[in-house]
Amino acid sequence: MDRIAIKDLRIYAYHGVRDFEKERGQLFILDVDIFADLSEACRTDKLEATINYSQATQSIKRVMTENRYDLIEAAAQAVADCILAEFSLAKSVRVCLKKPNAPIAADFGYVAVDITRSRESE
Repeated sequence: MDRIAIKDLRIYAYHGVRDFEKERGQLFILDVDIFADLSEACRTDKLEATINYSQATQSIKRVMTENRYDLIEAAAQAVADCILAEFSLAKSVRVCLKKPNAPIAADFGYVAVDITRSRESE
């Protein structure tokens, strides 16, 4: 299976359990891998034969900014659902959603969830 990778996508959004997270917002960083058969795009060099990563990026930004979730797990699931719904070539998607400024009393790089979802068999 081939992969389209969107790495270190930085989005300012309003997710978190605490009220101030939803009020002030914070930075989220996403790595999204979209798995699909890209052989036709490789052969034809046609944009219509692949998943347009610009459109995928805009979809991810829309999901992250138009909704407010308590948990980054729910936000990651919403991103995965969106990619599978909007891009018919996508067979599966991996979403790693990082929260570098989580309100934790510790010195850390980031907390994250990493999920993989696949299109259900038809």
